[in-house]
Amino acid sequence: MKQIQSHKAKNLLIPSPACAIIEIARVLHPQYKTRGIMLMAKLKTYRGHIRNHKALCQELGIAQGLSRQEREEKILLEGYKKWGEELGNHIYGMFALAIEDGEKIFCLRDQFGTKPFYYHIGEDGTFHCGTFIKDILDKGVKKELNEDMLQLFLTLTYPAGEDTFFKGIKKLMPGHTLTYENGKVDIKTYFKPEFKADRTKTLDEYADKIHSTLLEIMQDVKDEDEVAESFLSGGVDSSYVFALSDAKLSDSCGYDEERFDESPLAKQTADILGRENSRALITPEAYFSAIPYVMKNMEQPLADASAIVFALGCIETSKHTKLCYSGEGADEFFGGYNMYRNAERYGDNLKTFYVGNTNIMKEDEKKLLLKNYKEDLLPIDLVKDLYQDLEGLDPLTKMSAVDINIWLEGDIYLNVDKMSTCTGLEIRMPLTDVRMFSIAASMPPEYKVNDTDNKVAFRKAAAKVLPEEIAYRKKLGFIVPIRIWMADERYNKDVKETLFGKTAEKFFNTQYLKDMFNEYIGGNSDLWRKIYTVYAFLVWYREYFEN
Repeated sequence: MKQIQSHKAKNLLIPSPACAIIEIARVLHPQYKTRGIMLMAKLKTYRGHIRNHKALCQELGIAQGLSRQEREEKILLEGYKKWGEELGNHIYGMFALAIEDGEKIFCLRDQFGTKPFYYHIGEDGTFHCGTFIKDILDKGVKKELNEDMLQLFLTLTYPAGEDTFFKGIKKLMPGHTLTYENGKVDIKTYFKPEFKADRTKTLDEYADKIHSTLLEIMQDVKDEDEVAESFLSGGVDSSYVFALSDAKLSDSCGYDEERFDESPLAKQTADILGRENSRALITPEAYFSAIPYVMKNMEQPLADASAIVFALGCIETSKHTKLCYSGEGADEFFGGYNMYRNAERYGDNLKTFYVGNTNIMKEDEKKLLLKNYKEDLLPIDLVKDLYQDLEGLDPLTKMSAVDINIWLEGDIYLNVDKMSTCTGLEIRMPLTDVRMFSIAASMPPEYKVNDTDNKVAFRKAAAKVLPEEIAYRKKLGFIVPIRIWMADERYNKDVKETLFGKTAEKFFNTQYLKDMFNEYIGGNSDLWRKIYTVYAFLVWYREYFEN
C-alpha cells in the first residue's frame, strides 16, 4: 500500500458557549475528553495489511464497500478511538503507523516487526517519524553515521536493536507503542512473545491446531478480488502456504550451479499440486550489479547474501503480479533451524554467547580488524534483559525467543519489506501471525525438535496437504553461490576495489583485511561471510555518504 500522506493537526477555535457545553459534557462523561480529541485525529503515516478487517469493520461499525486504503484508515482511527493505546492487541496482520491526535502523536508497530518504524527527536524537541528512514532524512535531519553499529554488525550482519546506522534516528521495536506529547516520548510494550509449554495436548492435536489455524488465516490474507502468486523454494514452509492458497503460479529463484539450485524441487512441488512455476535465473553478473541497489533501498546495511537473490526474485515476480505470499516465520516459531538441535547441549551457557541466528566475527577478531574498537560494545548486551525474562525456560525456547526478538525483525522482515516495497511488490506472510505464534508458544520443545527432525508438529500438519517427501524434506536454507562467485576474478573486481580503497581505510585495518581476503582467495572459502559482511557495509556507506 502506498504511504498515506502526512496531515498536520489544526488548532480548532471553539466559541465560548461551545467551550462551556464541552466542559459540562466532560464532567458528565469522563470519556468525552478522549472522544473530543479523536475529532482531530489524523492518520499521519501507515503501511501494512489488516487481516481481520471483516471482524473489525463489523465491531467498529464501518461500512462495507470501501477501498482497502479507506477501510484500513477507518479501522485504525475508529479502533484508536475505542481502544486507545491497546489498538495493536486487536489487529492481526502487518502494520506500522502514527496517528496525530491533537498535540499528541501515537505510534504503533506490529507484534513481530514485519513493518519497520523509525523516529527522531531533535535538540529543539522536534519529532519526526516514518516507516522509512528517508521519511526522516527528508525533513532535514542531519545524515551522520552511527559507527557503533558497525562493531555490532560485524558479528550479526544486520542492524539489531533500537539504534540505527544513522545517529539520532531510532527504531521502534516490535510489539511497542510510542507516544510523543509535550516534547516527551513514552515507549510501552503491548505485546511480548511469551512461552508456556502445555503438555496436555498430543502431537496430533497440535498438528491439527496448526492446520486449522493456518486455514483460517489463509481466508483472511487477501480480499476476494485480489489475485496473488506465491514464492516457492524447496522447503516445507513455502510449500505448505502454496498448497493452502488459491495461487495458481509460484515463483522461484535458481542458479546454473546445480549444487546450490533448489528450483527443481520447487518445480516438482508445483507439479504435484497441479500448479505453475516460474523460475528466475540468478547469474553472478546480475547478483553483483544489484548489490548497490539493494543496499540503497535497504536503508541500512544487510550482509545476508540471500537478500540480493530475494530482490532479484521480487523484480522478476513484480513483472506479472503485485501480490505474493511468502513463508517467513515458521522456522523461528516452530523450531526449524538445525542448530536448535544443539540447544540442550548449550544449556544455561546460551546467555553468554547466543545472540541469534548469526555470529560471524568474535570480539578478538574485530579488535584486529576495526580501527575504532570499543571494549564495552558487545552484541550479547542486546539480549541480556531478554535472557532475564526467559529464566527458567528450556534452552530451545530461549534460542527461539532470541531469534524472534532480534533476528526476525532485524534481518528477515527488514529484507522482505524493503525489497518488496522498492520493486512494487506486496508480500504477505501467513505464517507470521499472532495466532500461529500462540500455538508455537504453548508447544513443548520435543514437538518442535527431536533427535531426527525439526519442526516436528509443523511438518505433521503440512503432511495433511503435502506428500511426505515434501513435508519432511530436510531444511536446505536459502543457499547462494556467493562463496564461489566472490572468489572468481570474473566477478569480484568491485569487491577488491572496495575492500582495498580509501573508504575501507576509514574504518578497517586494511592489511588485516587484505590478509583475510587473500586467505579466502587461496582456498579458505569459510571466510566468505566475513568478507561479504565488510563489503556490504562499505557498499552501503558509499551509497549514502559518498554518492
